Amino acid sequence: MQRPSLRVRPVDAAAVARLQSALRVRPATARCLAGRGVADPDEAQRYLQPKLGALRPPAGLAGFAAAVERVAVAALRGERVGVFGDYDVDGVTTAALLTSFLQSVGVDAIARVARRDAGYGFGEPDADHFLAAGCRLIITGDCGTSDHAAVARARAGGADVVVVDHHTVPAAGEAHPATALVNPLRHDSTFPFRGLASVGLAFYLAAAVRTRLDEDGWFTRRGLPRPDVRDLLDLVALGTIADLVPLRGENRILARFGIERLASAPRPGVAALLRAAQVDASQPLSEKTIAWKLAPRLNAPGRLGDADPALRLLLASAAEADERAAALDEANTQRRGLQDRVLEEALAAIEGAGEPGPAIVVAGRGWAPGVVGIVAAKLVDQYQRPAFVVAVDPETGTGRGSARTAGGVDLYRAMAACAPRLIRFGGHAAAAGLTVDEREVDGLRAALCEAVAAQTLAEGSGGLADDDGCDAEVRLDEVDDRLAGELGTLAPFGQGNGAPVLLARAVRVKSSRRVGDGSHLKLEVEDAGVVRGAIAFGMGEQDPGAGARIDVGFTPSLSTWRGEQRVELEVRALSPSA
Repeated sequence: MQRPSLRVRPVDAAAVARLQSALRVRPATARCLAGRGVADPDEAQRYLQPKLGALRPPAGLAGFAAAVERVAVAALRGERVGVFGDYDVDGVTTAALLTSFLQSVGVDAIARVARRDAGYGFGEPDADHFLAAGCRLIITGDCGTSDHAAVARARAGGADVVVVDHHTVPAAGEAHPATALVNPLRHDSTFPFRGLASVGLAFYLAAAVRTRLDEDGWFTRRGLPRPDVRDLLDLVALGTIADLVPLRGENRILARFGIERLASAPRPGVAALLRAAQVDASQPLSEKTIAWKLAPRLNAPGRLGDADPALRLLLASAAEADERAAALDEANTQRRGLQDRVLEEALAAIEGAGEPGPAIVVAGRGWAPGVVGIVAAKLVDQYQRPAFVVAVDPETGTGRGSARTAGGVDLYRAMAACAPRLIRFGGHAAAAGLTVDEREVDGLRAALCEAVAAQTLAEGSGGLADDDGCDAEVRLDEVDDRLAGELGTLAPFGQGNGAPVLLARAVRVKSSRRVGDGSHLKLEVEDAGVVRGAIAFGMGEQDPGAGARIDVGFTPSLSTWRGEQRVELEVRALSPSA
């Protein structure tokens, strides 16, 4: 979590007044809306009360019509369909969504997901597997845009290929060998929202195929119930939130209704995973539940090598679900151990090298490739700059790494500028992967620092941290159930739609103590007789002590304890009050 500065970001005062009057919301809520660029009252009403009907039709999404027709034809012809997904949560949920949907409409569909030790994406052995299984159509999810050789191999073997992906499309060159490439980042795509995750694209595809089959009389002829694609939204929320795509536009709508689906009627595998993660059923389920509890467990098998257990959990029956969820929970425990070791060694290497440059680039022999993405995210949090973490295979000298961004730096652009030093790279602006020869790491570090510095200079950034201040200044007595509830309607929060941060000045610390392993703070803060409980994650070293006067940036939320609802503050930043 990147720390905001303890200042209030300026917004249009007239827009705030219009929103407050029209919506009858608190000034802080109106400021948060205006700060997100939502200044029109009608637009704000739609923002606060989104509807699935507000999803824009996929007109202009290049390749989409061809993909819908080919998948529908596979159903009508009774063809076997292979579904392939990458090994992260977006890839696994895309594969699960398409497989469960196809099976629900009577298609013989089989699923497979990538193995990390075989490398990212759809490979030629995967194409051979589906060809040997008799598949006449293969759908790839969260990969395939750059996998020309494997797609061509499948086509040569007699199978059509539909690619559903959202990773950056290389500059115009050779024609893609797929039957249809559905990717909002295609240069000829005019769909107005370019930030959909692969699982969101798969949802659009499933809805359109259902309509196409319904128009053909498929369900009547086969005596099949017409599936409700809203049942797939839980998978959409999982993949969308886990993949760090911007939670704006279509993504925010899909994630919001997906969270509602998760809370009300989770599929057996997800219900079992919630139990295995010991999620408190009395508390509201939110994007935090996905990001902190579910996504790490779904990612864990793929980080250790084989993502298939995560896919099988999402497709599990009630009888199978608890055993499969327990296996993912155990894999997550193993993942944490590997992650802690890599993080410790990475921090030592960074500190030993002196003051870090515009980008963190760190590599280690024998590091587990599956955890470098998490370590990169933690380094971004600590150093407030993009981080590239590379696991080097001691036998081959080949490094496979992951990157996470900070300060709006576009990772794909940065790596494209360093392409001669890389074997391979891909991903998108906020999260990406790379392959590099160990001998190139030092040169790559210098090149990436130069590329990141050039971006921030060109865009006028005064620094690398994503530090744009707080949304509104409030008194502590204003932070009540109503305000927390209003701000909660801006959710789900994540990439591109950060949680609102309020600023209270000169509050008194009534009590404070370090909790957990000592890295977190539990506080009570007081102002004018009003006391609020607060938690400050990762800020144990900043304990101000009882009696201190502090300025505090925080996000309020509602929680329930023993049947009683109360407001709690999640501290984002604190400092001694002037």
